[in-house]
Amino acid sequence: MKKIGFAFAFLTILACSNEKKSSLISIEGEAQGTTYHIAYINSNGVNYQRAIDSLLIEIDKSLSTYHKTSIITKFNQADSLVEIDEMFTDVFNLSKQVYQESEGAFNPTVAHLVNAWGFGFKNIENTDSSTIDSLLKFVDFDAISIIDNKVVKTNKNLMLDFNAIAQGYSVDVIADFLANQGIENYMVEIGGEVKVKGKNDKNKLWRIGIDKPVENETERTLEAVVNLNNQSLATSGNYRKFYEKDGAKYSHTLNPKTGYPVRHSLLSATVITDNCALADAYATVFMVVGIEKAKEILAKNNKIKAVLIFENENKQLETYVSEELVDFIELNDK
Repeated sequence: MKKIGFAFAFLTILACSNEKKSSLISIEGEAQGTTYHIAYINSNGVNYQRAIDSLLIEIDKSLSTYHKTSIITKFNQADSLVEIDEMFTDVFNLSKQVYQESEGAFNPTVAHLVNAWGFGFKNIENTDSSTIDSLLKFVDFDAISIIDNKVVKTNKNLMLDFNAIAQGYSVDVIADFLANQGIENYMVEIGGEVKVKGKNDKNKLWRIGIDKPVENETERTLEAVVNLNNQSLATSGNYRKFYEKDGAKYSHTLNPKTGYPVRHSLLSATVITDNCALADAYATVFMVVGIEKAKEILAKNNKIKAVLIFENENKQLETYVSEELVDFIELNDK
């Protein structure tokens, strides 16, 4: 949940007009440590906020490491077998897919490392090299599997952290709920992850703004605006979520293979595809591997498109845009 417990708001929603129409329902609230904004067109005027809030609570009961009795918490505290639900199964299987496609750049077994660097659901202060090396042996997604509706681990110390995918999954769940109600035009945003269908109340494509990745700005500036056509969008970046220790700045994005925060020129990765959970996961992958490897992955995977904002050799911002997005994106040249 990009993540459960983290208030990521990399996007600005530019969807609705100021003129309120009777068929446009707009709701907002707080969930998963962040906020959500949902807009949909419904001629019956039905407000689904109570049902949506209930769904978000059910997702937390399955996937939130901050929920003391969630399935993922039980798994992290158990020696081995834990019964799971459909939500856990969906996220686990998609995580395995991206883990394999990204050659391990996406790995939800980094929970011990996340905690050690102070970004997780616990806070461990000792982040010296020996500590990190000792924790790397618990980064092993291949050692966890699902058997007969139970999640199994070969080492009792292994833990899962779905925070890099579960918020996008939450968007998909809410979007599916609205679609099942017969709603054909909607925008669902949770913590900056977005999924849209149809058009907004102006009968135009939903417009989503991508922030310029600049630290410590009091007012946000848009780097680009994307016109989404029945698509999902998720953004990950290192320019807001970091901490400083002993004069060094540490990104919240960890490389599962080294155990250390990434340090490269890619500042923000926005991924656009049909599935928001997949977009969420690949935004994290790109922040792990950096700009050049991200371009290689995009060239091989025609299911995903991206807007990558990076710092060039002259310390200036540049933006890479997938060719298929050129007609749907407006770049801010300022």
